[in-house]
Order: sequence, then structure tokens, then C-alpha cells
Amino acid sequence: MAGGLVKYRHLSRKSSHRQALLRNLVTSLIQQESIRTTWPKAKEAQRVTEKLITLAKRNNETSRRAATGILYTPHKYLPKLFGELRKRYETRPGGYTRVLRTEPKSRYDQGDSAILELVDGPRDLRFAMTAAAVARDERLGRPSNPLTLRNRAKVTRYRADGRSAFDDMVKRVAKLRLSGKLRKKDDADEEEGEGEGEWKDAPTS
Repeated sequence: MAGGLVKYRHLSRKSSHRQALLRNLVTSLIQQESIRTTWPKAKEAQRVTEKLITLAKRNNETSRRAATGILYTPHKYLPKLFGELRKRYETRPGGYTRVLRTEPKSRYDQGDSAILELVDGPRDLRFAMTAAAVARDERLGRPSNPLTLRNRAKVTRYRADGRSAFDDMVKRVAKLRLSGKLRKKDDADEEEGEGEGEWKDAPTS
């Protein structure tokens, strides 16, 4: 783990192999905008990706040459990096990527796994999860909790047309009815003191 006198994670590889690994991960992230790998690899690839997008925002010949040295197939992804991604993060001061912890990828070694993604993109997982939470609260007729409200403010702050895009996502998720229909509790539950006339989620089929 990086920390103390160690400035970065060695990832149990020599320098050339480590650099090749990170270049491969960053190239895949620029292509797919969301990748799953181990937690240490995700954190190291996040550092390189942040620097790469900063180079794209400078948008000069020097930054293009530096970005060419990072990407494995620059002729394919430089147009996206200096076009779509540069415009997406033009007003964002930093934090272009996000690392989300997940269940271990392998049940044998139980290594820490994570999802590395570009924020404000079509595969922004927190954006979709927050929209799903808001859609559920609206369907149940209850106000969103403070954490959901903070997440909504975060995912819409720098996104282009953030509020309208978020409202559209909430409507799309509401149509899916991921938690099933609402049904009334049976008499047995009412006899157990759970309250007459109370509603709960029906099991999904």
C-alpha cells in the first residue's frame, strides 16, 4: 500500500511491467468509461487518468505528445480525449474519476475489487443509483434522506444539463419498477402488531 516512504503502489511488478499495466488500464477506461479491477490497480490507474485528462484540458501540442506516450492506441482515443472528454470536464476543477469498492472479484483469493469510472458519463454508476433512490422515495411517497440529497447535488453539479438529465433518469427508473408493486400486508402481519393499513414492497418475480 502506498504511504510513508513509498510514493506509489508497486503492484508486485517491476517498473516496466507496472507502467505497461497502468497504460493498458487507462486506455481501457478511456474507451469504455468504466472498468473493474482490483482496488490497488484502480487507485493507481486513477492517478494516471486524472493527469491524462488534465493534459487534455490544456489542449496544446505538448500535452498531446504527453498523452500519446500514455495511451496504447493514441490514434483511436486522442480525438475522444481532446474532444468529448475535454468538453465534458471543461468546468470541473478536478475529480474526473471515481473508484467504487465492490465484492471480491474472485471468491478464491478474496482480493479487494473496485470499479473505476469516469464521472458525468453515460456509465456513471452513482448517478444511476442516486436516481433509483429518488425514484423509490417518490413511489413510496416519502422525502429523500440527507445522503441522497447530497449525492444528487454532487452528480448534477458539473454535468451538462444535470438537473434535467437527472429527472429523465428518475422517470426511466420509475418505469422499471425495480422494487415491484406495493401490496397491503396480510392479516397475520397485522395481528403481529405491525399496523393495520400499512403498505410494503411486494417480492419481485
